[in-house]
Amino acid sequence: MATTNLSSYDKAIIPNAKNLRFGIVISEWNADITENLFKGAQEALMDNGALATNIVRLDVPGSFELIYGCKHLISSQKFDAIIAIGCVIQGETKHFDFVCEAVSQGIKDLNIQFDIPTIFCVLTDTTKQQSLDRSGGKLGNKGVECAIAAIKMATL
Repeated sequence: MATTNLSSYDKAIIPNAKNLRFGIVISEWNADITENLFKGAQEALMDNGALATNIVRLDVPGSFELIYGCKHLISSQKFDAIIAIGCVIQGETKHFDFVCEAVSQGIKDLNIQFDIPTIFCVLTDTTKQQSLDRSGGKLGNKGVECAIAAIKMATL
């Protein structure tokens, strides 16, 4: 369980993102959560110099589709980093396990296959409250953390 604010970072050590281009793929499933993650990511990118015109958004139906959406952006346009935003909340069936495993492996595979970093911003929580806490609630916003990771990885 996260015990620190996910939105905390030292802006003085973050590279300027002015000349970087970002693709953000967002799952429409659990949209109340994923929209907050997107807002956090977008604000953090722009707070660190990224231009709004250099942030491209692509919506996909669910977290499983994030992999294809990220691959589509990687293959179709020039980006310095991609952020995959989703939220999978555990239910009563094994579906949670299958989706979480597939998405994490798929994003790992994209990082191996392509020279564009793909950042895993998928909440995999037990309850909706945990997701709310991590998407702008008492634990901050994982979208911010992932945007900072995208900037750092894009400038390696």
